[in-house]
Amino acid sequence: MAKMVDRVMEAMKFPDRIRNIAICAHIDHGKTTFSDNLLAGAGMMSEELAGKALQLDFHDDEAERGITIDSAAVSMVHKVKEDDFLINLIDTPGHVDFGGDVTRAMRAVDGAIVLCCAVEGIMPQTETVLRQALRERVKPILFINKVDRMIKEQKLTPQAMQEKFIKIITSVNKLIMDIAEEEYGEKWQVNINDGSVCFGSAFHNWAISLDYMKERNITFKDIIDAYEQDTWKELGKKAPLHEVILDAVVKHHPNPLQASPYRIPKIWGGDSDSEVGKKLATCDKEGDPVFVIIKIVVDPQAGEICMGRLFAGTMIKGTGIRQIRAKADARIQQVYIYNGAKKEIVDNVPAGNIIGVSGLKNSFPGETISVEEIEPFQELTHIFDPVITKAIEAKKPSDLPKLIDVLIQVNKEDPSIKVEINQETGEHLISGMGELHLEVIENRIIKEKHVEVKTSPPVVVYRETVTKRNAQPTEGKSPNKHNKLYFFVEPLDNEMVKAMKEGKIKEGRVKKKDEDLWKSLEAAGMESKESRKVKDIFNNNIFVDGTKGIIHMNEIIEMVLDMFEDVMKAGGLAREPCMGIKVTIDDVKLHEDAIHRGPAQLYPAVRDGIREAMRSATPLLFEPVQTLLFEAPTEYTGEISKLIANKRGQLIDMQEEGVSVEVKAKLPVGEMFGLSSTLRSATGGRGTSSVVDQNFERLPDELQQKIIGQIRSRKGLGENQ
Repeated sequence: MAKMVDRVMEAMKFPDRIRNIAICAHIDHGKTTFSDNLLAGAGMMSEELAGKALQLDFHDDEAERGITIDSAAVSMVHKVKEDDFLINLIDTPGHVDFGGDVTRAMRAVDGAIVLCCAVEGIMPQTETVLRQALRERVKPILFINKVDRMIKEQKLTPQAMQEKFIKIITSVNKLIMDIAEEEYGEKWQVNINDGSVCFGSAFHNWAISLDYMKERNITFKDIIDAYEQDTWKELGKKAPLHEVILDAVVKHHPNPLQASPYRIPKIWGGDSDSEVGKKLATCDKEGDPVFVIIKIVVDPQAGEICMGRLFAGTMIKGTGIRQIRAKADARIQQVYIYNGAKKEIVDNVPAGNIIGVSGLKNSFPGETISVEEIEPFQELTHIFDPVITKAIEAKKPSDLPKLIDVLIQVNKEDPSIKVEINQETGEHLISGMGELHLEVIENRIIKEKHVEVKTSPPVVVYRETVTKRNAQPTEGKSPNKHNKLYFFVEPLDNEMVKAMKEGKIKEGRVKKKDEDLWKSLEAAGMESKESRKVKDIFNNNIFVDGTKGIIHMNEIIEMVLDMFEDVMKAGGLAREPCMGIKVTIDDVKLHEDAIHRGPAQLYPAVRDGIREAMRSATPLLFEPVQTLLFEAPTEYTGEISKLIANKRGQLIDMQEEGVSVEVKAKLPVGEMFGLSSTLRSATGGRGTSSVVDQNFERLPDELQQKIIGQIRSRKGLGENQ
């Protein structure tokens, strides 16, 4: 293996020969088998084991459930003609509950291989992973997998196969056109003729692209014949999957030097003309490192290992660094490169690579690491929000301190889990994307972290919003009565909320003149005068400074924004997160002396002022609603319709294809507990469901008071709290 490490180290020195890629797809479309075969081809595991070892599924629960839950990284060398190319690959999960891992992986890569099953075609999650890739300006290519099933099970003629392929390719290209920004939609279309679409069977370890077919003189007929004559094993020798795919990756995916100029402006909000800005845009390997963490794994020997992308400079063992968001200093203890399931320790690695480092305490995915203070990379935001919460506590009181450590660790390993730790009450809350997500986390705490826990039944996370502007500005008064702040709140229009959700308007506090932000706010319907007064965009809410000529405003604005964010995390109705709200500070009366307007005075004034303004702006709850795709044999159509109606659902679309039916429906998450077992029993175990989309919709009026009452009593909130 030492020889392989030397080849990897040598290839790392040439950024034009590096490709950073992710594999993504709908659940069960064959990603992990596919990545196994790539590893085998690159000489990293035996060919006999490929597709069966599931080399990149490290956790027991991944093997048990047969699904990938965590993303895993590997660096491998692929020869094209005389040159060694370094492929840094990340395998990502397909299940929607683990989509946060896909979002984080996309930050580190420049290209994505989107896998699509030839039989099932485009599925809901295929669209989601494409959306996640294109949001980070990651260029996709397409691999149509499980072609063997079309020949053996469906017995399709070459003509019918081609029609099916064209249908899949057209759907993918339409998605790319719809989702990508204007200049990339056209440019990144996938195409059979240029080889950016490949076909094959990961399970049988073969693949073809038009380029390869021409070069090796292979036809579609040869492939069909191989299955009919049962000589398909030879296909893996004639057209090995790794060779075809990695050739396509080298040809179609950009290297870090090509990708940095257009990706950096999208994911980093700093000054492009500054020295750091220029280093990042050119992927300059000279000088200090700039590194973004995308994943943290706790290694029993080495402690926390942070995996991420080195965007500039050289990472050297022993370098003293700054964790920008955590505002902490640390030292790099070890630098690792990934080698399948193994990590190899190396002394230094140049820019443009995906690597691991140890020695960083209190870090988290999305953190920016640099030597000097720089503008951090944009926060990683996931397409879907956590919508289900459970209270979790240790069975033995003596395990409580250990549980707190474990929860902090779990939160680092999977940041799409939200963890709230209440040291006083001993009640801790974990929120996730769905029931499976929380179940997996719970199992890991028990089995891998060895803490016996008990959890409450799951509850839904709602959103608070307002429906009109409060008539008069509401006053927030500091405890010493010397400071008064006046607020208006009002709902944001749908266009604005949609633009924020789609990532067109970037989140965060506004520190300087930001032409791009102003343009994106104006494009979503805000007047230019107001867009320049926006001070903070947080969780799809906006804060506007509407004051004029207040002398000490600059001194207090950060404290005001701290509390704006605090209230947006827990609103006035039921302490649920807020969405779609615009808060405007209209006027301020401050004490002359700075000592009388510190956090202890201003925090309560801002918090009470905004909550009071929300109470007088007709607040209400929105509930999470998921759009699901149900699939089952046609004889169960009636059962599925009944199930949807019983769960306050709304039928959107129904399509029969052959002997199966596809039903699209919207269901409130609050009604979905135990859905998978209800569906199983209603369809004799033959029905499946997958999430297509998730958003928040107004909770029916007749349920508002009931649900608000339930949440408030669960949280122990008194009448005036």
